[in-house]
Amino acid sequence: MLETAAYAETSVCRRKVLLHYFGEIYQEENCGCCDNCLNPKKQVEAKELLVAVLETVALLKEKFKAEYIVNLLIGNETSEMQSYKHNELEAFGSGQDQDEKAWSSVIRQGLIAGYLTKDIENYGLLRVSDAGRAFLEKPVSFKITEDNEFDGDEEDVHMRSGASCAVDPILYSMMKDLRKKLSKSMNVPPFVIFQDPSLEAMATIYPITPDELQNIPGVGAGKAKRYGNEFIALIKKHVEENEIERPEDLRVRTVANKSKVKVSIIQRIDRKVALEEIALTNGLEFSELLDEIEAIVYSGTRINIDYFLKDVMDEDHIEEIYSYFKESETDNLEIAVDELGGDYTEEEIRLIRIKFLSEMAN
Repeated sequence: MLETAAYAETSVCRRKVLLHYFGEIYQEENCGCCDNCLNPKKQVEAKELLVAVLETVALLKEKFKAEYIVNLLIGNETSEMQSYKHNELEAFGSGQDQDEKAWSSVIRQGLIAGYLTKDIENYGLLRVSDAGRAFLEKPVSFKITEDNEFDGDEEDVHMRSGASCAVDPILYSMMKDLRKKLSKSMNVPPFVIFQDPSLEAMATIYPITPDELQNIPGVGAGKAKRYGNEFIALIKKHVEENEIERPEDLRVRTVANKSKVKVSIIQRIDRKVALEEIALTNGLEFSELLDEIEAIVYSGTRINIDYFLKDVMDEDHIEEIYSYFKESETDNLEIAVDELGGDYTEEEIRLIRIKFLSEMAN
């Protein structure tokens, strides 16, 4: 979710951001296609800010995520900060002259520039790269573009239409229409078939085989087999009719397939181990475990947590939340919490959403 929000708010070339997310490097500074490159923002010098970020990551022994680094720099005294006594460090609050958004932008663009790396296998912990260490020894100019601000008034941004853009809006619209058609014929909500981020990735990478489709974030073998054929046919026809040159060198490998943690979670759920015990074994908070399980389910893997639900929830409550998602047009958690009122906790709603998506989508 945070990655999606960052992508929406960034002023950096969107092709560069997308390729970096999938482990690829885009060397050009301006793709000439996305809204940010067609309407470039003014760059500002951020050498000292990057130095502060790199020094802070190193100071904390590369054991924390971007959000924690930002909180330390702006002096946000969270309970986690207090438990580690990092609020007593000299670096705590040293970056109060910049807001949270600015520091997040420095970290994000530092990642794209290669001065930082994110350890995906360890929950996204920030690491200082070799290039980052060289930068600390001899800092050079580092300019960033400030992230977009959204105040409700939309700018009239001129986009280049056609297939040469990183994200193909025509194909994206066609796939949304197809998804709506399938959702009606199958009597399931549209998000059960494919979520919007998955369609956006399809409109960027143009998968035309089942194997390529399974490499799309949020699409596993189950979803590819159940819903993929019509989308593949539509994409292939669109590519051929418009003579689109696909980014063949881009190979998207979802983290879910690589993660040892996810494999461990699946195996333990198969053995009907209590979710609290699974969280404890993997060093996760319960909410973090639910994040992992949701990623597993959204990627197309079917899991069964009925054994756990029967122990912690009443059957009537399970049925009521399940019925809500069956009738809803969205799986958005905030909307679900609002619609269901104060009768259920957020964790209960998330658990039933996992059950629903696993059974209906996979």
